[in-house]
Amino acid sequence: MHLELRDSYMLDDPEFIAWQQGKRLDPADRSSWWGGWHDAVSEATGRGVVVRRLRIVSEPISDYVRYEYDCTFTNIAAGELVRWLPRRQTTDLALPGTDFWLFDSAQALFHHFTGNGQLDQDGREYTEEPERVKLCAVAFEAAWQRAVPHEEYRPR
Repeated sequence: MHLELRDSYMLDDPEFIAWQQGKRLDPADRSSWWGGWHDAVSEATGRGVVVRRLRIVSEPISDYVRYEYDCTFTNIAAGELVRWLPRRQTTDLALPGTDFWLFDSAQALFHHFTGNGQLDQDGREYTEEPERVKLCAVAFEAAWQRAVPHEEYRPR
């Protein structure tokens, strides 16, 4: 499970800059966008692992979230399930304050970002503390249940 809470990440990312300048990925030209991450997800989902990504976003969405939305077909092609949840619909949910990955309901990886969306110098924090892992699992499931599948989400 992967929860994304920010409206922008790494605004100096060359791929994001190229997108801002009009470059779009071609779904039919898989070799131009498929990479190691896609291989890893595809291999995991091929073994029966369910990989879910949930993006909580402010609306109207930021340019960066629009970029993510446009590129999400690559996540789906690799086997991820992706949902979107407008931030406005989360006011009654208890959510961790930062993005995280949850692995096998046993380990959480928190990502700590700077104010401008860069991964902080010591931005990766792993934990197997049962209370923190459970908080992530419960929060993710609550948000996932009300989120909209990518195929149905229409950003505004």
